[in-house]
Amino acid sequence: MNLPAVFQLRVTLIGIKPPVWRRVQIESDTTLDRLHQILQCLFRWEDCHLHEFHAGGRAYGKPARGMEFLPRQVLDERRFRLDQLLSRKGEKFHYIYDFGDDWLHEVRLESVLPAEEGVLYPRCIAGARSGPPEDIGGVPGYAFLLKALADSRHPMHGEMLELYGPFDPEAFSVDSVNATLQARFHGQRKSATRRSGRAG
Repeated sequence: MNLPAVFQLRVTLIGIKPPVWRRVQIESDTTLDRLHQILQCLFRWEDCHLHEFHAGGRAYGKPARGMEFLPRQVLDERRFRLDQLLSRKGEKFHYIYDFGDDWLHEVRLESVLPAEEGVLYPRCIAGARSGPPEDIGGVPGYAFLLKALADSRHPMHGEMLELYGPFDPEAFSVDSVNATLQARFHGQRKSATRRSGRAG
């Protein structure tokens, strides 16, 4: 059986410095709706807002009733694959999450690799810094949060600490992200294997 190629992607959250980014390996035939779920796991988003992919002058997203009458067409993300948007090293597209906070992610193809036998994809292999909290107000709101948390004399320090806890913008763990990916995309497979083993 021929395995699909693996795309190594660097995904960067635009507008934050130092950058928040992830390097992830994904099967090239991954559908865009599945890619959306992967990106949510990579940045610890909660998938409680709308999203779209923008590539080659086209928009891809989740179909919604009544949206077909809008002048701007949004293609059904379930019908398109990652390798239809990217094919060569250096190509990129954008993923937008939360049309209020407008979190813009650049998705860039770093390399095309052969699949490794026994490896479960997707897998995160590198990254830096924590994803921002949900509903923080986009890049400006996130900058305000960090400023308030860093200064105990800031007039909003107490309120921000109460709302968002002891948030650490530098926190990142490849192992933690991969545990989330494995639970999200391979948990059912493991459960089925365990049930089969007990039945035998």
